[in-house]
Amino acid sequence: MENKDVKIESVSIDDAGKPKAKQPEVSESEAKISELEKSLAELNDKYLRMAAELENTRRRAALDSESRARTRAMGVAEKILPVMDAVDAALKHSPDDEGIKSMAMALRSAFDTIGITRIETVGQPLNPALHNAIQVVDASENMESNTVVEEMQPGYMFGDSVLRTAMVVVAK
Repeated sequence: MENKDVKIESVSIDDAGKPKAKQPEVSESEAKISELEKSLAELNDKYLRMAAELENTRRRAALDSESRARTRAMGVAEKILPVMDAVDAALKHSPDDEGIKSMAMALRSAFDTIGITRIETVGQPLNPALHNAIQVVDASENMESNTVVEEMQPGYMFGDSVLRTAMVVVAK
C-alpha cells in the first residue's frame, strides 16, 4: 500500500456540505417565504378589518331598525291617546258604567304592555319638559310656588320619550 499525500489548500465552514449551485436557491426560497408571510399578514389584517366593519354595519342596522320600530310605535301611540282621553271623559261622566270601566282597564293594560305611562302631575313641581302650564292660580298657604294643582289633560311617556305633555294648572 502506498502512502499518498493529499494537500488541502483551504476549507470553509460555510462551504462544508453545501454545493455551490444550491446556495442562491436557499436565499430565493427565503425571500419567497418572507414575501408570502408578508402577504399573509396583509390579508389577515384586511380580513380582520372587514370582519370589524361587518360587525359595525350589523350593529348600526340593528340600532336603525330599533329606532324605526320605536318611531312607528310612538306614532301609533299618539293616535291612540285621544281614544284614551275619550274613555277617561266617559268614565268621569258615567263612573258606574261597567262597559266604560272595562274599556278603560283594557286600554291601560295595553298601554302598560307597550310601555306607555301616564305623567304624574298634581302635587309635582312644574317641569316644562313634562308639563304645559295653561293656567296659573294663586298658591294657598300649604302649597309651594310652581307646583301643579290641577291636571286639565293627562300627559304620557313612551319609555323615556314624551308622547304628549300634560296640560296643567300651576300655583303661583
